[in-house]
Amino acid sequence: MKARVKWIEGRTFLGETESGHALAFGTARGEGAKPGASPMELVLIGTGGCTAWDVVNILEKGREPVDDVTVALDAERGEAEPRVFTRIHLHFTVTGRGVDPRKVARAIDLSMDKYCSASAMLAKTAEITHDFAVVDTRTPATA
Repeated sequence: MKARVKWIEGRTFLGETESGHALAFGTARGEGAKPGASPMELVLIGTGGCTAWDVVNILEKGREPVDDVTVALDAERGEAEPRVFTRIHLHFTVTGRGVDPRKVARAIDLSMDKYCSASAMLAKTAEITHDFAVVDTRTPATA
């Protein structure tokens, strides 16, 4: 895997991936609007994306009727430099028609314990916890 980061101006950077995607990011200090997410926000979003991808993949392979998966992340960072993440909580919301909560729990556990490389790296410095909710979209007559 390869990537490139180019300084644009101020504290604005452009990240380019080997797969051809580009993303502006940075932090403005007294310069007005931020050009995009901060690098640490991108790390947090990347972790959510990594585990959400796993969960969707596992549930779809298990033929669960999933319509939507969201992951809300809440993190704390240390006070001293390099201010690594020290705590991350992930709350998964899985929506679908009759999705089995036991299969959701298993998919999340597999992602967190085996597949998600982003959370595995962050677990070296952060306590990572998770929970989930399943939203059943079946109408009461079909439940």
